[in-house]
Amino acid sequence: MTRSSWILATGLLLCSTLSIFSPKPVPSKQPHLLLAPSDSSHSIAAQKGKFRDTVNGKEVGSEDFDISSSGGGWLAHASATVHAAQGPETHITSDLQLRNDGAPIHYEWTTVTGSKRAGAAIDFDNGTATIHVQVNGGKPFTQQFFFNAPVIAILDDNLYHQYAILADLYDWSKKGVQTFPVLIPQEMTPGTVTVEALDPENDNGKTFDRLRIRSQDLEIILYLDGNRLDRISVPSVNAEIVRE
Repeated sequence: MTRSSWILATGLLLCSTLSIFSPKPVPSKQPHLLLAPSDSSHSIAAQKGKFRDTVNGKEVGSEDFDISSSGGGWLAHASATVHAAQGPETHITSDLQLRNDGAPIHYEWTTVTGSKRAGAAIDFDNGTATIHVQVNGGKPFTQQFFFNAPVIAILDDNLYHQYAILADLYDWSKKGVQTFPVLIPQEMTPGTVTVEALDPENDNGKTFDRLRIRSQDLEIILYLDGNRLDRISVPSVNAEIVRE
């Protein structure tokens, strides 16, 4: 599956999904060199909350999420609603199991839009992602993607808590530009992003750390209060995802 660009907001109007990124596709049949930072001193932060998604000041969706410790690792659960310009809403659920170092173990997602339903389960094994997909009760099919590092950032459509996990994977002690392999499960698309710490910013008397995330053709900014992801900004499409 190929896509030419990562689209936020315009994708919502066209296909009823709010997707931040669509990275440059890479072949799925051969291993590809997508390196993650090797330092393992980072740790995932437990947090729970809700995001509201706006484009041009208009609410277009919301997400409830919970990231908690589980069995020596981490479990991130979320449910999101995307409001379509026309037609029924899209409801999304996801569950992501992570090792203590942030490497994914298992991921499941489902989407329901009216009578249409799709879902997938993904197992990760030392950099190999095996995806089992089923759409509208049809025959399941399987696809694999290969990475040369076990720490892969999951950045799925409309599920913004996953950027809080990416912020935890970033090595703040080293800072600088760091490259992460990425998988967007709903799009079945692998790729890479670069993450870089920016100077802190003061907003209404409060100071936020900032991370800039770049794909080949889009940039977003994360605003963090410690480990708490407070806001995501995508200036090019006037979109903001704000923590309640």
